[in-house]
Amino acid sequence: MAILTISGAPASRFEEVAHASAQLLGFEFITESRLSKWMAEEFGDTPVPDRAWRPAAVSVLARLAMEHHLVICLSGAESLFPPSPFTLRAGIVAFDVRRIGNVMLDQRLERPEARVTLARMDREAKQLLKQRWGRIRPQPDSFDVVLNSEHMDATQMAQVLQAAAAARGLHEQGLLTPDAEARIQFDTRLKLARHGIAPAGRARLKRAAFNHPSEEVFANLLDFYRIAWEYEPRSFPLQWDKDGRVTEAFTPDFYLPEFDLYVELTTMKQTLVTRKNRKVKMLRAIYPHINIQVFYQKDLQDLVFKYGLKEAVQ
Repeated sequence: MAILTISGAPASRFEEVAHASAQLLGFEFITESRLSKWMAEEFGDTPVPDRAWRPAAVSVLARLAMEHHLVICLSGAESLFPPSPFTLRAGIVAFDVRRIGNVMLDQRLERPEARVTLARMDREAKQLLKQRWGRIRPQPDSFDVVLNSEHMDATQMAQVLQAAAAARGLHEQGLLTPDAEARIQFDTRLKLARHGIAPAGRARLKRAAFNHPSEEVFANLLDFYRIAWEYEPRSFPLQWDKDGRVTEAFTPDFYLPEFDLYVELTTMKQTLVTRKNRKVKMLRAIYPHINIQVFYQKDLQDLVFKYGLKEAVQ
């Protein structure tokens, strides 16, 4: 298997670098939200104890590494696997002034508010590192490559990592063999057993099977913008019968974890558009904390035509 781990301080843009690197290398892009979803499939909805988080994560990632090479993007990712010929550990750094500016852009805040927000983000990140890894910052030897985002954008840093991966020979690595995966699972099961946890072996890398060509086009647009997405990840009950059984539910087409936003595409005839709008209105009323954006046919066409994908829609 070949594994590229990328991490960094909040608002350093390390997520964008990881997404761009996954596209350039053709590796599977693993985010915190995707890994959390697979771990829930593997170990149930009860959160894995902090001391057991690393072996639990490695158990899931080892199974996925039998199918794909991986780019792992999350805080502390450099500590998941020991240094080896099949790993490349990258860290992204940025000065506080740059990170404050990124928060201002991302959250549309003035500088004083952005400074306070970044301080909170840093505290939360350090708390997470302390809980999972027993430390609040990486060790000096934690990374093979460290990139400064002060004078490089995400694409340029991804290109540097692509060259580093080539020099390291990551593409020459084969996928994880069943025997090697079995050895990793044996080791992680021993560690998890101390916490009374037994993997169920359910986590699998599932490819999206789109219900409509427009959904695939929209997914391609998200990839163009390097925006992480999940396809139909959750259904929301809307109506129940007298016995509490769900009689009507709504499943938005996409979820964008970086923005905590659900997206619904509506490119059908008017009668179906009206029905879908009713469901969106009900969802907003029942789940006011859920952010959802509806893209109508003209919205999608405008995006498609703008980026030269007219033939794909036709």
